[in-house]
Amino acid sequence: MTNQPQQQQQQQINIQLGEKEAEGIYANLAMIVHSPTEIIIDFARVMPRSPKSRVLSRIIMTPMHAKMLHQALTDNIKKFEKQFGEIKVHGTPHQITKPIGFENNTETPAQEE
Repeated sequence: MTNQPQQQQQQQINIQLGEKEAEGIYANLAMIVHSPTEIIIDFARVMPRSPKSRVLSRIIMTPMHAKMLHQALTDNIKKFEKQFGEIKVHGTPHQITKPIGFENNTETPAQEE
């Protein structure tokens, strides 16, 4: 018997994109919370002069997958800025009580009963 190194087989995945999902959802607010085993990202859309909003989509992933997403976003933002120039992050001129936009919430989510 010979010791041959195992070759990793590259698996192809056929991913389908439905019509509704292809339209996408616009979000300008992301709320992020975590537990020891999950990272939860809630996406919402906040409109000016509207005191209400609701979560449009919730993504739950493992910390490992969240880190991989972070790395992929960082890579894509670098490529975007190389092609189109630096992305400027502006303050919110009509800020009333708290910022509107993507934020990092490091609190652990409450346990559901």
